[in-house]
Amino acid sequence: MRTSPALLLAGLIGVSSVAAQQTTTAFVGVTVIPMDHERVLRDYTVVVRGQRIVSVGPVADVPVPAGARRIDGRGRYLMPGLAEMHAHIPPQAQATSEQIEQVLAFYALNGVTTVRGMLGAPRHLDYRARAATGEVLSPTIITTGPSLNGNSIPDVASAVKAVTDQKAAGYDLMKIHPGIRRDVYDAMAETARRLNIRFVGHVPLDVGLLRALEQGQWTMDHVDGYLEALVRDGSPVSGAQSQFFGFNLVDYLDMSKLPALVQATKASGAAIVPTQSLFESILGPLSPDQLAAWPEMKYWIPAQVEGWKRATADTRQNSGVTPDNAQRYLNARRQVMRALYQAGVPFLLGSDAPQWWNVPGFSIQRELDAMIKAGFTPYQALEMGSRNVAEHFGAGEEFGTVAVGRRADLVLLEANPLDDVTNWSRRAGVMVRGRWLDRAEINRRLDDLSP
Repeated sequence: MRTSPALLLAGLIGVSSVAAQQTTTAFVGVTVIPMDHERVLRDYTVVVRGQRIVSVGPVADVPVPAGARRIDGRGRYLMPGLAEMHAHIPPQAQATSEQIEQVLAFYALNGVTTVRGMLGAPRHLDYRARAATGEVLSPTIITTGPSLNGNSIPDVASAVKAVTDQKAAGYDLMKIHPGIRRDVYDAMAETARRLNIRFVGHVPLDVGLLRALEQGQWTMDHVDGYLEALVRDGSPVSGAQSQFFGFNLVDYLDMSKLPALVQATKASGAAIVPTQSLFESILGPLSPDQLAAWPEMKYWIPAQVEGWKRATADTRQNSGVTPDNAQRYLNARRQVMRALYQAGVPFLLGSDAPQWWNVPGFSIQRELDAMIKAGFTPYQALEMGSRNVAEHFGAGEEFGTVAVGRRADLVLLEANPLDDVTNWSRRAGVMVRGRWLDRAEINRRLDDLSP
């Protein structure tokens, strides 16, 4: 028996935000983008009490409660906050509370109101609870346990113990990394089914995509495993020889295999977390110096930005990256994603922040842009970070859309992101579990968090 998504609801719902318990807020005259399907609702009032949306309707039909904080929505657009489904919260034992809270704040201040932490640690369980009460400025946290990889679970016994321990500790999910032997992976998956805990992440080379799907891996992050499974028969290299997410395989792909992989993915119930922006940055046309000049880099640790520059240059050199093979690789990933999406495989937005060039919170705009480059519409890209995520966790009545009863995770925009997805960055304010931060406060907090 696999874990029901609804079993994760306790962590998603939490309790009322301390900062929002007694507050009533009304967005008046706003255009609502409810994200239940592609539409806009003009000249609406949305009333929030505590951490819940209590009224949504035309201005003429929804009165503003006495004493409510009134926010002018004329010419603005209100939509759900977005989710980052491949996020990282500092896991290291040496990470300070200040560093962890800085990363969580970066997500929230950029309108990322739910994160799935993909490299968990015991401290994250405490932050999950504190985020739910509003004690710390943070998105709602869903967290995996520590990495399961070839070193942490080298044999069957260690795999069974790791799954048992992570379930007992209260982690929401388990994170799969490379290097796991197939027999060990199978034991991990069997134990996970028995104990009702899902597993997500990478596809180990010894396991392969089809086996991972058969065993119930819940998300395939980075589109991992697909290019390896597409290597043509008789090729001089095999999928098991993959390097850097299959970059070295781009000349040996047989796309006639793709429909069968799509069908297997659809049948398995797995979802895709693309993190396409990671690859667009590392393999794209911009130089490391140009990437380092992106405006959000001023908020990140200078030594790490310098490290990203060196790592990007080294990867391009060591992997033999040229403009031609890089473009063919990115196009192959885009083709795989479009085929999966068109078949109805769920997509969940995720950028892998903070990894190379992905500053937490800021990078969700980069991921939206990457989805547009891959051929998705603005609505489709935004749906990956809102309604799709809620439905994936069986929490469609809890968040992901603008409707009565939903958690008040909202973003107020100065322009319509359905016209141009870059308008996501034109935020007039963010509401996290009913806690309102306007543009001036967001800017002040970001300045305070700058290194």
